[in-house]
Amino acid sequence: MPGAPGVEDVLPGEAAVAEAARRSLEGESRGVRRIWPFLGPAFIAAVAYIDPGNFATNIAGGAKFGYTLLWVVLAANLVAMLVQTQSAKLGIATGRNLAELCRERFSRRTSIGLWLQAELVAMATDVAEVVGAALGLNLLFGIPLFPAGLIAGAGAFAILALQQFGFRRLEAGITALVGVVVASFVIELFHAKPAAGEVAKHLVLPGFSGSESILLATGIVGATVMPHVVYLHSALTQRRIVGRDEAEKKRILGFEKVDVVIALSLAGLVNLSMMIVAAALFNTSGLTGIDTIEGAFEGLETLVSANAATIFGVALLASGFASSSVGTMAGQVVMQGFIQRRIPIFMRRAITLAPALFVLAIGFNPTDALVFSQVVLSFGIPFALVPLLLIARRRDIMGALANPSWLTAVAGSLAALIIALNVFLILDLFL
Repeated sequence: MPGAPGVEDVLPGEAAVAEAARRSLEGESRGVRRIWPFLGPAFIAAVAYIDPGNFATNIAGGAKFGYTLLWVVLAANLVAMLVQTQSAKLGIATGRNLAELCRERFSRRTSIGLWLQAELVAMATDVAEVVGAALGLNLLFGIPLFPAGLIAGAGAFAILALQQFGFRRLEAGITALVGVVVASFVIELFHAKPAAGEVAKHLVLPGFSGSESILLATGIVGATVMPHVVYLHSALTQRRIVGRDEAEKKRILGFEKVDVVIALSLAGLVNLSMMIVAAALFNTSGLTGIDTIEGAFEGLETLVSANAATIFGVALLASGFASSSVGTMAGQVVMQGFIQRRIPIFMRRAITLAPALFVLAIGFNPTDALVFSQVVLSFGIPFALVPLLLIARRRDIMGALANPSWLTAVAGSLAALIIALNVFLILDLFL
């Protein structure tokens, strides 16, 4: 995959995509055929927004507070679109990814520090995703968590192997898994029969239900930015389709914005659906313990049907497989960009799998593991977001795609809000 982990050579299908993109840029293609060559990178990035950690947060929000926090999920998704557009633009404008630019523009000591924390974030990400996939296998088939973790790792290996057949195959594989998650929650919505009027009201009307709901809302917004995909998205666009001049780069960015809007709209639909289903089924059910992933599975089985619970488990499993693969790709980008070292991506997968298997082997509670991993991710947010915005505003690096002052101000304000919310969460957890 051009600009992505560990693939430098032209792979099958890339030439066809490049030729189709050239026809689009020159105005020879119309309709869907004009957009098609540019779709893909944002779908890979979007996986981070529907990972098992999101399952836990959204289910807890709906089960405890009904539809009240739907507006928070919607707002968080809009912020995610802005951040991922910035990352994609960085790759298009410079031909380099965020990790590479940090190495070039910051001191060696700063770069090493950024690399070490990014590696820690990558490991925490992998813990959440492998544990989530293992939990899906456990709920669906009764497989003990440690063997399920091994199977989850093998599944991620299989997905990553698609790179050998070209980046389009990998994008298609991950997009198919995203499609499984989307379809699953569309079906769950049908079973849940939510109150449409309440859904519409709370999508646009901000509100809370006590101090605990404020804390959970803070968690939803604070977890909007996934540090590893801020690095990854810039790598996915840096050499995928290369603009020959500034005007062409602007046109490519326009197509990539469409990619971001479509992919993250689907991710937002999934997150909203999780909370809506939990609100409709669990908020007034009288059942206990349903604000966890395991509890939601059992609640669906009790209140709806075994089929509904199975669909939920399949969605969790697909999410875990896809997000685990994306986490490995991001880790490879981070290592290659910061320290110019690269190891085979399958070795990388094996190394990052070890902490997750250790967590499962010692019998650590899966939900607690997911929560802990989100805390570590919170620590990593400023170290990805601040460098991104500092570089994106510089015309000497970005050229005509540099952020105007008003966009820098808006993005900077949102970044400050996200960082402040994560600091608040961390302080609340430890104090």
